[in-house]
Amino acid sequence: SDITDRVDKMLLLFATGNKHKVSEASAILSHLGYEVEPLLIREKAPELIEPQAEGIEEVAISKIKQARELVMGTELEDSVLLAEDSGLFIDSLGGFPGPYSSYVESTLGLSGVLKLMSAESERGAEFRAVTAVCTGRRVITATGICRGQISGEISGEMGFGYDPIFIPDDGDGRTCGEMHSSEKSSISHRGRALKAVSELLNLPSK
Repeated sequence: SDITDRVDKMLLLFATGNKHKVSEASAILSHLGYEVEPLLIREKAPELIEPQAEGIEEVAISKIKQARELVMGTELEDSVLLAEDSGLFIDSLGGFPGPYSSYVESTLGLSGVLKLMSAESERGAEFRAVTAVCTGRRVITATGICRGQISGEISGEMGFGYDPIFIPDDGDGRTCGEMHSSEKSSISHRGRALKAVSELLNLPSK
């Protein structure tokens, strides 16, 4: 029986330990007819291994495959799984930190990234997110991109990750860290990737 027949909203289990990502995905997808909850194995978010890949798409696909393996043979086996990888790609640093964004954030921190940028007048950058969804045997992916600039200083208490140093081109000059989640989700890379993947999910099955 199809999960969508039993409930009005299709449930997506998000394979991530990041609560911010779960709430952002939930906010974006809830009014598109999806419900998002964290994937929990024995009440814990699974520790997924991030391959040291060159591209975030490979990382997202690796995460969804790992999540699929974890639910095989459990009561979650028929669940629709969601995984995601994202990164900040700074033009003048050759796309750094890219796939290593979360590692760089936890080691150098935002102030360290701003130091690397201190001599750079060219401050263009983009956030990229790749969302992967697994329904049964099928994995679909979608990419979202948000262009912007690296700010001169850390600004804003909202958001997470690199939000306080990223000024989106589609915004009004504030960093993502200064925006309410509803403002941010309409322009964010994750919002765009999630919306794109939800449209793919809604296509009639081939």
